[in-house]
This record gives sequence, structure tokens and C-alpha cells, in this order.
Amino acid sequence: MQTAAEIRLDRVFQALSDSTRRSILRRISRRELTVSEIAGPYDLTFAAVSKHLKVLEQASLIDRRKDGSFQMISLNPEAMKSADQWLRFYHQFWTARLESLKSLLEDKEKP
Repeated sequence: MQTAAEIRLDRVFQALSDSTRRSILRRISRRELTVSEIAGPYDLTFAAVSKHLKVLEQASLIDRRKDGSFQMISLNPEAMKSADQWLRFYHQFWTARLESLKSLLEDKEKP
């Protein structure tokens, strides 16, 4: 059975697996945008963009707030911490392995 933390991490990676969602996150990392502003540059229906936003929201990668009649979307960078920690572990793992391999190969090259 998965823990709550594992479920959250799965949702983050699932949300990040789509290039449109990654593009949306990149854009809202610069500034808060309305849903219409987010939808503008994509050749997608408004409903399709809304589905992408729902996936991002379920992964807690975005925050929504109401400003009059507008839905404002902003990045929630805290949600990526678990993914960053998971990736850092493997980065350190592979860096150590590659350093060991490099040392081994250098030792074999010595006369």
C-alpha cells in the first residue's frame, strides 16, 4: 500500500510527464496568469487546458485564487520538493558510480 507521500510524488511525476503541463508551469513561474492567458498560446480547447490545470492542481503544483470574475493561477514550487529530493538521490547515486568507474578506468590505463 502506498503512503500519502508516495501518492503525492506519483501525482507530481504524472503531471510533469506532459510537455503542455511543463510549459504551463514554466510560464506561470514568471508570473501569475489567468486561465485565458494560459490557454492563449496553445492550440487546445479551453476544456483541454482546464483538464491540464486540473491535473496540475491535483498534484498541488499550482494554486488558484479568484480575483473578481477571473481565476488566477500561480506556481506552487513547494510541491516539487519531493520530486527534487527523489531525483537528487539518484543523481548522487549515479555520480558516485560514475566516479568509481572513472577511477577504475584511470587505474587500468596506468603502466
